[in-house]
Amino acid sequence: MEKNSLTQETTLKQKTTLTPLQIQEIRILEYPTLELEQRIEREIEENPALEAGAEEKETSEEDDIDQAEEDALQNEDFDLNDYISDDDYEEVPDYRTRTNNVSPDDKQEDIPFSVGESFQEQLLSQLGLLSLTPLQQKVAQYIIGNIDQDGYLRRETEQLADDLAFKANINISDKEVEDIIRLIQTTFEPAGVAARDLRESLILQLQRKQPAPAITLAQNILDKKYKEFTSHHYQKIIERFNVSEEELRDAIKEIQKLNPKPGNTYSQDIYNVTAVVPDFIIDVEEGNINVSLNNGMVPDLRVNREFSQILQQYQAQESHSKQEKDTIAFIKDRIDSARWFIDAIQQRNTTLLRTMRCIVAIQRDYFLEGDETLLKPMILKDVADRTGYDVSTISRVSNSKYAQTPYGIFPLRYFFSESMANSEGEEVATRTIKNALLEIINNEDPLAPAGDDELVTLLTQRGFPIARRTVAKYRKQLGIPVARLRKSI
Repeated sequence: MEKNSLTQETTLKQKTTLTPLQIQEIRILEYPTLELEQRIEREIEENPALEAGAEEKETSEEDDIDQAEEDALQNEDFDLNDYISDDDYEEVPDYRTRTNNVSPDDKQEDIPFSVGESFQEQLLSQLGLLSLTPLQQKVAQYIIGNIDQDGYLRRETEQLADDLAFKANINISDKEVEDIIRLIQTTFEPAGVAARDLRESLILQLQRKQPAPAITLAQNILDKKYKEFTSHHYQKIIERFNVSEEELRDAIKEIQKLNPKPGNTYSQDIYNVTAVVPDFIIDVEEGNINVSLNNGMVPDLRVNREFSQILQQYQAQESHSKQEKDTIAFIKDRIDSARWFIDAIQQRNTTLLRTMRCIVAIQRDYFLEGDETLLKPMILKDVADRTGYDVSTISRVSNSKYAQTPYGIFPLRYFFSESMANSEGEEVATRTIKNALLEIINNEDPLAPAGDDELVTLLTQRGFPIARRTVAKYRKQLGIPVARLRKSI
């Protein structure tokens, strides 16, 4: 019988381990401008050795004399109020006392901010126009609170009645709840609000319109042949209602005029607004392309001079107590951390500028003309090879970053595109093929839209020989349905 034995083996493995500082540098590189500003503010709050502002210049003796003279003048008995009355101050304020002391050429960085009512607040304001009992008012308020920003009430009547009984101690029947829901649906603006699904919302909107043959047919289609309508089985609808193609076309036009999300008509949810602040500013002047970082809101950083002076004073002493040693260690750690953070920000700026200038160099024709067709095929590796950075670094730079160009603000990913060979063997960007596909579909006969096989033929005729599965992939990426669903009556 063999005995178990313990053995030791030595193995050699290659493993890359990132230090905490390296991880922080990567995160700083990934930050867009707004997040970087927030990160800097947080670092300044946490590290007393770091402060905002440009490096202070050493003062000379002449500066000290000038400062002394200025202090002497300030100490004289001089009151501005003795020379300016309250009325004069309000009507014609001196430029030195204005809070907005800027010239017309100065750049204004203010971001306009508007405040509007929420969608629920607008619905509640309409509730006061109805003649309801106090109990019905409470029920209606609860129903409105369950309407989402799209304008839909995505809860069953029974669930609402149960919640009112358990949470608000309001005993009310399902029918009474349904009556109040129906009252909101038929009287509140916008039309279609408080519907349980798209079909009900569209029907509610049609009921508010003036009676007409096309309106009546549209209501019947949504009420009785909704599945056939969404599947574009128009022939079944024609046979069911015994109408002509022209009558069906008029009814469909009425349905297409309706709003699938009625809540969007009034909703102004300011909390869901995302501001896009460009990280790069690209200017084109007389054939020259200038690239700069948009660091207008990012402050300059420096090490607190008082912290450095305190450290020097402690280090000049010959002996230190334990408390002094702890103080020296703390101050040195904070100063080292501040210096590292400043270096990391500078390294980020250098990496971003170098990467963006490389992108501009590759896509120079586009930035000079603004024509999307001039964008060349470019992947992350192309930029990595030119800059000497790793592909992962280029990926981090291009994610969540935006560039302001003379032709609009674009995410950096917009300038990247894979390539395919055309019939002449030339490399073309996949975006060019997608644009050609979109143009073909936009100009097709709506009564006989082209299938994927036919799209392959049409693209090949334009010099883009691609497979059917590739056409289907590009079509889906562009959000274009299959031919059957694109067919119009």
